[in-house]
Amino acid sequence: MQPQDLVRDHTVYSCVTGSRAFGLATDASDTDRRGVFLAPTPLYWRFEKPPTHVEGPGEEQFSWELERFCELALRGNPNILECLHSPLVEHVDDTGRELLSLRGAFLSRRAYDTFTRYVLGQRKKLDADVRTTGAPRWKHAMHLLRLLMSARDLLSSGELRIDVGEQREPLLAVKRGEVPWVRVEEWMARLAAGTEEALRGSPLPEEPDHTRVADFLYRARRASALQPEPGPGPAGPARSGGGPSGVPE
Repeated sequence: MQPQDLVRDHTVYSCVTGSRAFGLATDASDTDRRGVFLAPTPLYWRFEKPPTHVEGPGEEQFSWELERFCELALRGNPNILECLHSPLVEHVDDTGRELLSLRGAFLSRRAYDTFTRYVLGQRKKLDADVRTTGAPRWKHAMHLLRLLMSARDLLSSGELRIDVGEQREPLLAVKRGEVPWVRVEEWMARLAAGTEEALRGSPLPEEPDHTRVADFLYRARRASALQPEPGPGPAGPARSGGGPSGVPE
């Protein structure tokens, strides 16, 4: 079984993410598709294990194996949580529906650390651009502001809402380079301060609900093990390294 066969035949959940899910799409925007597949359990009984993630088969398509997806979601990985909360669902089966029902189990105050680490990394890149060229990459600046908004709202409300709503036009103005960098920096600073304040009174638990997620994964693996075993052939080597957009896995 080839890696792309896992995506084609065993996807439990897929959605559109990126600008189209954030409410920031323009005519030139790509359609970013993300998904979760459940590798058949018998594949893990071989020396060569199934891949933890697969690129393709379509353009701008990326999928994670269910266990890896859950691991990253429990850590509060921004890309994973946004995938799990996308309003643009394209496919979901019974396992996928149960995964979606667990969205709250993945949320915790850990999100502050993971979102903040990602924000700091991206901010360093923007500052390097400003030093080198005199201006940041405006699209990246827009998405950094959006991520800060998302983190602040998640910590203050306990819910992750990824559509930017009424902030669409101000954010697109940043993307077009119509807002001076000094004002963008001030906006980032206000959002960062708001995120810290939200953390202090956040309704989120300190830790995600590992028990519920582990029980779900066990049952999914067990149900898969009871299905007819897939045909012979290597699953392909497990992949490691960064995920889409360079976000660490």
